[in-house]
Amino acid sequence: MTHIADFHQRFWFLIFSIFLNSAANALTISTNLGSAVWTGSSVNLANWIHIPLGTTLLLYGIAVTILNQLMLGHFDRRRFISNLLYILPFSYLVQFIGVFWQWVGVPTLPLAIRLIVNLLGLLGVAAAVSIYQRCNLIQHPNDDLSYILRFRFLHGSAIIAQWTSYLPPLTITVVAFLITGQLRAIGIGTVFALVAQGAIMGWSDTHVFPQLKHHVDVPTANHHPA
Repeated sequence: MTHIADFHQRFWFLIFSIFLNSAANALTISTNLGSAVWTGSSVNLANWIHIPLGTTLLLYGIAVTILNQLMLGHFDRRRFISNLLYILPFSYLVQFIGVFWQWVGVPTLPLAIRLIVNLLGLLGVAAAVSIYQRCNLIQHPNDDLSYILRFRFLHGSAIIAQWTSYLPPLTITVVAFLITGQLRAIGIGTVFALVAQGAIMGWSDTHVFPQLKHHVDVPTANHHPA
């Protein structure tokens, strides 16, 4: 992969974004005031099927990796492998970093402080997604779905792509709630993410490490690969 343009710069930004994304997602879970839509959906799915969060995130990611191939309209081996490479460390980093946030006492902070921490975590998630989408070396399959929708079907709109990509996790959250009668990691932070995360990602594209540009590699909807 070292022949890829700007590889070294993109690689180190990618590593940073994986840790930022994991830590920020785990932070929102620890506040119990609402996580990003995909993360909240994973927490409720884990509660429904009774397996550890890290494993649930991994299995969830594998399913979305397959969906991404269907959305592309052809098999993209590099993208398939890259989705799996991202989801494996990310899934268990969220679980383990979550233990750290529990240990430092995030869940017991006063409500007002937890709300501020929750919003900071959501801002961190959006910035991290913007960073590794621009790197475009490997991507979380959930965010790669948004990326494919954004540049293949939605003329580059981060906001509309983000809202469209939320349909699967919202559906799973509703089904899990109907079956278990419990709703976890869903709250004011989730509403904030649902409304604003796409816009924050678009803002991050030009304000968070602006020297890092998008490296788009998806065909448009009317393009048919040979």
